[in-house]
Amino acid sequence: MVVLTVSVSNSGEAQDKAPEANYDEAKVPKYVLPELLKTNDGKAVTSAADWTKVRRAEVLQLVQDNIFGTLPPNDIKLRTKVRSDVKDAINGLAHRRELTVYFTDDDKGPQMDLLVYTPVSAKGKVPAFLGYNFNGNHAVEKDPRLHITESWVRNDKEHGIDKNLATEASRGSESSRWAVEKIVSAGYGLITIYYGDVDPDFDDGFKNGIHAIFEKPGQPRASNAGGSISAWAWGLSRALDVLESDAEIDAKKVAVFGHSRLGKTSLWAGATDERFAMVISNNSGCGGAALSKREFGERVGRINRSFPHWFCLNHRKYNENEQALPVDHHMLIALAAPRPVYVASAVEDQWADPKGEYLGLYHAGPVFELFGKKPLPTDVMPDLNQPVMTDVAYHIRSGKHDVTDYDWEQYIKFANSHLR
Repeated sequence: MVVLTVSVSNSGEAQDKAPEANYDEAKVPKYVLPELLKTNDGKAVTSAADWTKVRRAEVLQLVQDNIFGTLPPNDIKLRTKVRSDVKDAINGLAHRRELTVYFTDDDKGPQMDLLVYTPVSAKGKVPAFLGYNFNGNHAVEKDPRLHITESWVRNDKEHGIDKNLATEASRGSESSRWAVEKIVSAGYGLITIYYGDVDPDFDDGFKNGIHAIFEKPGQPRASNAGGSISAWAWGLSRALDVLESDAEIDAKKVAVFGHSRLGKTSLWAGATDERFAMVISNNSGCGGAALSKREFGERVGRINRSFPHWFCLNHRKYNENEQALPVDHHMLIALAAPRPVYVASAVEDQWADPKGEYLGLYHAGPVFELFGKKPLPTDVMPDLNQPVMTDVAYHIRSGKHDVTDYDWEQYIKFANSHLR
């Protein structure tokens, strides 16, 4: 059994002003998780058909109404334009394209740029990983040919981001998180998008990004109206729409991936869009894979006060009141079944509650079993750097809140078993 160490300074989820948090397992309250395999009217769910026809929709509604809120409507017509096309990226290993996707008829309106890598050695369409980045597509590698994002970006002096504008200094600033060479060398595509293209990550009353298309000014928001996480999940589905007609990507074999707040997003995207063939959550913590009722590390009240634009208004009912939640995050993970799910933690990232992330995946297991899939074998966490892979997978690695080559090596190995 892995021994967890405490570190509260490196998760990147604005914990600098956090109130005192619990990092003692002995202080985790006794809690009862909501029933996965019992319908709202009390009937037992005993088959995959019961889940698919009845219970899944109920669980999806619970997660939507109490955590993330509704997704934006999809009554738009997408347009795409090739921004660049490079045949010799990543030391000649990758074909790299920049595709601009417009959400309206206005070229200056809301839009997102897809950065698409595929192996030059591929013969035919390839399976792929799709996920957001934090600093702009140009941050994935230092190549000066990449367009620098013009969207709002969080200030980061270390990476040359000032006045919420990306600069030349931010080129390649996230390259350590994107093992592009490993991915394409393994025969996979990679598609990444700057998440701020879809919805800039600050609270402005939902006036920017894709909210500018759908929100009606001056009207109060519904209590279950979606926040930024629902907007980002919507954007991932629109990217998949584009990939369905791509000549190099096999859109039926796309794994949705996310780290931290974007790991929460990948879980919600996988729940709301069953076209995603695999779901990967990296250090997603509170609001992601971790069980809220454990009240460990970051809690519901803390995340809602720090990031009031991420979740729906109903989620605030459970600030310092997690035991009243009619849903928990094992139910979010279960919505991906029977598709393969990978949840990953880092031992120094106690703010994200690694044990809670593991238990979230473990307690989703009964739904996977309905489909004849193998869940996690035990509720005891594996040892450090010892991944467990069945039809779901989990690892806790050395280090902090981040995405590393080690993480990608495990995701590729898992994908080899399920997407090939």
